[in-house]
Amino acid sequence: MRTTIDLTLPEPRKAIDALSEASGLSRQKIKDAMTKGACWWTHKGKTLRLRRATKELKPGIRLQLYYDEKVLARKPDDPVLLEDKGRYSVWFKPHGLLAQGSQWGDHCSLLRMAEIRLERPCHLIHRLDADAAGLMLIAHDPKAAGALSKCFAARTMSKHYRARVSGATNFQDQLVDTPVEGKPATSRVTTLSTSTADQTSLVEVQIETGRKHQIRRHLASLGHPIIGDRLYGRPAPEPLQLLAFRLHFDCPLSRQPVTLQLPEGLDNLKQP
Repeated sequence: MRTTIDLTLPEPRKAIDALSEASGLSRQKIKDAMTKGACWWTHKGKTLRLRRATKELKPGIRLQLYYDEKVLARKPDDPVLLEDKGRYSVWFKPHGLLAQGSQWGDHCSLLRMAEIRLERPCHLIHRLDADAAGLMLIAHDPKAAGALSKCFAARTMSKHYRARVSGATNFQDQLVDTPVEGKPATSRVTTLSTSTADQTSLVEVQIETGRKHQIRRHLASLGHPIIGDRLYGRPAPEPLQLLAFRLHFDCPLSRQPVTLQLPEGLDNLKQP
C-alpha cells in the first residue's frame, strides 16, 4: 500500500489521531511510519519530520504522511563505525543503504542510523550511491559540516574507488572527461588486474568531480560497465561492484593530513 496524506488541522489534535482518521491506517502503522521518518509537519514556516506520535498539535498545523509499505518494511545491513573523531565520524556504508532519507522515510539511511547510534546531531557531507558501498564521513556540528563539505566542493579531497567491470581492460591512468548531465566530470581509470576466466577486470578510479553516477557512466562509456550495474550495464546476482575504499585530505578542523582506508575485512574488491 502506498498513500499520501496532506491535511491542515482545524482544531487541536494528537498527530497519531489525526493521521489515523485521515488515512484509515491503524495507530500502530502510523506510529511505525512516524518513527521511521515518513511523517512531516510544518511549523513556523519550517517543514520537519515529526516522530512523536502523541504530540499535541495546534490548529493550523499542516501534517503530511508519505506511507509506503514496501519502503517501511526495508531492512538494509547496518553500517560500521570505523572512527569517531569527535566533530565528525567515519563509516562504512554497505550496499543498499541510502546516504540520507527521502520524504518516504529515513530509517534506511546512514545519516539516521548514525544519529541513533551516536546520539548526536548528524550532518551529511557527501553522498555515495545507494547501490555502492564504502567510506563515508558524517559531521556532528554545522561548522564541521561546512568545512568538510568545502573539501569535496573545492576538489581538495582525493577520492579513490575500486570497481569490478566487464571485459578485459588495460588502462593506465586513463582520463575520462565526458560531461555528466551537461556538467564537467573527470575520472582517471587504472587497471589493477584482469580475470580471463570470467572476462572481468578490477580497476581503480580516482575522481576529480562528484557528479551523479559519474563512475558508473564513465566506465560504461568506455565499454566496460560495472558488474551488477542495472542502470548502465546488466543486472547480476551480486550487488553493484563499486567500492569507495580510500579518502585523503588536509583536515580543515585538525589542520593535519588525513588518510582513511577501508580495513581488510570490509575491502571486498581487493586484487587477488
